[in-house]
Amino acid sequence: MRAELGARLAPRTIDGPTSVLGAGNDDLDAGRRYLRALAGSGLAVPLWPREYGGLEATPEHIGIVRSELAAFAVPDLYPYLVGLELVGPTLLAHGTAEQCARWLPKIAAGDEIWCQLFSEPGAGSDLAGLATRAERDGDDWIAHGQKVWTSRGAYAQFGLLLARTDPSVPKHRGITAFGINLATPGVDVRPLRQMNGDAHFTEVFLDDARVPDADRIGGIGEGWRVALTCLSYERGAGSVGGGGLLDVERLIALARAHGLANDPLVRDALARLIVEARVLGYTARRARDTARAGRPGPEGSGMKLRGSRLFRDYTSVAARILGPEMTIEPHGEMQTILLTAPSLSIRGGTDEIQRNIVGERVLGLPEEPRVDRQLPFDQLLR
Repeated sequence: MRAELGARLAPRTIDGPTSVLGAGNDDLDAGRRYLRALAGSGLAVPLWPREYGGLEATPEHIGIVRSELAAFAVPDLYPYLVGLELVGPTLLAHGTAEQCARWLPKIAAGDEIWCQLFSEPGAGSDLAGLATRAERDGDDWIAHGQKVWTSRGAYAQFGLLLARTDPSVPKHRGITAFGINLATPGVDVRPLRQMNGDAHFTEVFLDDARVPDADRIGGIGEGWRVALTCLSYERGAGSVGGGGLLDVERLIALARAHGLANDPLVRDALARLIVEARVLGYTARRARDTARAGRPGPEGSGMKLRGSRLFRDYTSVAARILGPEMTIEPHGEMQTILLTAPSLSIRGGTDEIQRNIVGERVLGLPEEPRVDRQLPFDQLLR
C-alpha cells in the first residue's frame, strides 16, 4: 500500500496548506487532481464495489489505507465528500444498477460534485417537515419549493433532493428522494456568505423543475429511508485522509516557534488535544466499520459531538499560542479556522439533535414527545 501511494502522491510536509471543511478555500482543482491520481487504484473509494471504481475492501484494509495516507499530501476533499462519503454509499444501498453505473464512476473521479438538498427554511432539525413538493407528470416529476443551508451548492452539478410526493400521509411516509441536475431549468442557486468569507453555502429555489423518474432514488414514498441512510453516513463517515484536519503537529510547531514549548499550560492543552484526537480516531473507526457493514447507526452522532468539541478546543489552543496574531496575516488559515469553529455545532445536524439521538438510541432514555408523528402532513399546523 505504501509503495502504491508513493507512486501516485507526494509526501506530506508539516508546512503544507491547512484547510478544514472547505473553509476559506474554493479550490476544486487540488481535490480533483488527487482523485485522478488515485484513478484505477480504488483507493479513493476503497469500500465501493470494483465495478464502480472501488476495492471492495474490508474494514481492516480501510485501516491500513487511512494509516498509510497520513504520510502523504492529501488536499482538503471537502468539495467532494458529499459524493464520495454520503451519496455514493446511499446509492449503493438504494439506487438502481443503472444509476450506480451512471453516477458513481464520475463521483469517484471528481468529475461530478454533489450536494444535499435537504434542509428548508421551515424544516431544519425537523427535516421530515419539509414542504418542497414533487408531482408526477408522465415520466417526469415537477419539483417546486426552497432549500437552504446547502453546502457546496455553488459549485455542485447534482443534488440529492428530498421532496414531498404525498401530503395525505404522515410526514415521514410521503417523501421521495431524487438525484437532480442543478443545471435543470427552474433551479436557481443563490450564495449565502458566511462570516468566514465562504460563499459555497447556498439557498436553492425550485420553480417547476423537471426531474426524470429515472433519477428517483428508492421507491416512491421511501425518501425518509434514503435520508436516514445518508444522514447516518454523514455523522459516522469521514474522508480517506483529511488534508490537515485538526493537525496537532502544526500547533506543536507553532508553540515552539513562539517560545511556548515548555509552558506547562500550553503543553497540557496540547496533550489533551492529542488524547482527544486519538479517541476521536477510534470512535470514527468504529462508526465507519459499523456503517460500512450495512448498519449505519447512532455511533455517528456521538462522533459528531466529540468532533465538534475537539474542533473548538483546537481553535482555543491555537488562540492561546498565537494571541492577537491569529486575526491577521500570515496566519490567515488559522483566522479562517477561528471563524469557522462556531458553525460546527449546527452544521451536519445540531448538537441538540445529536444528543437526542444518543439519549434515545444509545442510552435508552424516554423519547421526546412527538405529537405530530401520525397526523397526515396536510393536517399539520405550519
